[in-house]
Amino acid sequence: MAGSGRWWWLAVLMLVVSAFSDPQTNQIGDLGCGPYHVTDVPDYKGELNLSFADLRNQLSSANKRFATSTQRTVYAMVQCRKYLSTPDCVACFDAAVLVTRDCPIAVSSATLVFDGCFLRYSNTYFYDQIIDEIIGGTFRVCGNRTASKQHIFNATAQQLLNELLLATPRINGFFAAAKLQEEPPTGGGGATTYAVAQCAETVSESSCQDCLSLVYNNIKGCLPNSADGRAVDAGCFLRYSDTPFFADNQTTDIAPFLLRGSSSGKKKPILAGVVGTVGIILVLAALFLCYLQSRKQNAWIRGNILGAKSYIYKDLKAATNNFSEENILGKGGFGDVYKGTLQSGDVVAVKKLITISSRSKANFETEISLITNANHPNLIRLLGYSGNGKVLILVYEYMANASLDKYIYGEKRGMLNWKQRVDIIFGTARGLAYLHEQFDVCIIHRDIKSSNILLDDEFQPKIADFGLARLLPENKTHLTTKFAGTLGYTAPEYAIHGHLSEKVDIYSFGIVILEIISGRRSSDLKVEPVTEYLLELAWKLYENDEHLGLVDNNLDPNEYEAEEVKRMLEIALVCTQSPSKIRPSMSEVVVMLSSTDASIIQKPQNRPTTITDFNKRIPITTNTSILTNATISFSRFSGR
Repeated sequence: MAGSGRWWWLAVLMLVVSAFSDPQTNQIGDLGCGPYHVTDVPDYKGELNLSFADLRNQLSSANKRFATSTQRTVYAMVQCRKYLSTPDCVACFDAAVLVTRDCPIAVSSATLVFDGCFLRYSNTYFYDQIIDEIIGGTFRVCGNRTASKQHIFNATAQQLLNELLLATPRINGFFAAAKLQEEPPTGGGGATTYAVAQCAETVSESSCQDCLSLVYNNIKGCLPNSADGRAVDAGCFLRYSDTPFFADNQTTDIAPFLLRGSSSGKKKPILAGVVGTVGIILVLAALFLCYLQSRKQNAWIRGNILGAKSYIYKDLKAATNNFSEENILGKGGFGDVYKGTLQSGDVVAVKKLITISSRSKANFETEISLITNANHPNLIRLLGYSGNGKVLILVYEYMANASLDKYIYGEKRGMLNWKQRVDIIFGTARGLAYLHEQFDVCIIHRDIKSSNILLDDEFQPKIADFGLARLLPENKTHLTTKFAGTLGYTAPEYAIHGHLSEKVDIYSFGIVILEIISGRRSSDLKVEPVTEYLLELAWKLYENDEHLGLVDNNLDPNEYEAEEVKRMLEIALVCTQSPSKIRPSMSEVVVMLSSTDASIIQKPQNRPTTITDFNKRIPITTNTSILTNATISFSRFSGR
């Protein structure tokens, strides 16, 4: 049903439900109709109708607010805001089904977002996706009115949205509706914000966090002038307003989820007492275990560290054939990495750390606690640890496809196509955004480079060596600022002055983008026609509007478009700007990478003025002990 007929039935439906409810069928954005077509239209439409019937039955009979239906060739999903009643949810779904009938009859997919619900179907699996190319990725819709006290409202709205960003992924069902009232310190009336955040229940917690980060950074563009706004992507929805759009009894208590393990006021003394008692018991138990262990073998193991598995040293020794040279995957400032095959047959990467003091051991425990809790698809996973005397060992998942540098300018150069390279850039950005902004504490990597980005079986990136920089022994550093990085990737303010912030990682990430685009090592010096490093060449090409001159000649020109290359180059250069404060955050970088909206992409303006000076002060080379000792290498988690 299409055209005037469809809208007539929709009007009738709205007249009926408006008499007793509000299904919130205000449409957000355009109807997204897929670009692909099905071959057997009658069969596909028949299965689609079965899916719609199944979804409606789940909403009405099972009292659900989220449902999926999978037929032979159809995947379908509906999601209602949880503050809607069952009749309102069903009415919103019915209205969405009617609107999707406007898509051409042969298209294989459609996406529609209302204030009250979301409907999507496709002939390919999408339940775990957070980005929908059909609707062009994340987008926002800003209201056309301002709040009565917009400046106060802006601060209140941003605070509430930020709290929802943190809390919602930790809530079962990935949904939260909340309000926040703020009184100005001078009196005279404040501002109240109502907001809701929701993720598809089929995505992971980390994917929910990623999706909300995208839409959060997008919806902030509404705040300066709008009293209401929405931001949407395939996996999540975010909305704020100065007027209520849900009942007070439908709000979610998000306070317990803002800080893991935190609680509200009256419970804190009780919690402190319980934690103190349990802490004493755990300490005594740990001491007893240490005593028993010390009598059995000369080892330093203090029990499982926050869930990490404790491996027996002799098992890892056997798995690596006594840490033989034949099993070495890589060498670095922390020690060597070996390929190990456990008795179970599982292949792992075994990193043998050599520490020299009790302080290093204390740092080891602290850092491993952090690493164990960091859980994201684009971070390498720590499986466990072991200790024997002064040797500490970390056991990681094994990456058969090795590290990115091998595919960019190493022995496997030219094997990655343009799409794979873009996916690697985006995945690495997501992993860094998690470390900087979404994890319980901010982790600055300090050594982002192509050899510290590993590739899984599907060539998806995983960042290695995060959280270990503070374990680097002081006699292994080459600057008094305790610099722990790789020259050629490191921001000048860190390498020269020792100024460390998350912007150091963002600079390095910009360099990695340039390497991925160009297929050239950042520290390689191009002599003719002029002497210049990769970053200097990139800035020159951009300023001369010759950005295609940077593209790796191993790439097929039919795989990429000039505008996309320019967009990637702009993002890379924005990340390398000086001073560091004008570089974007990693969440802003993720937004820019995921959007094709030119207005979102920041334009590079401040070319680093310290590149040449930096190179003069500290010569960049790929064959010195500086690079060997100042880096942590996971570059060969693969077979030889």
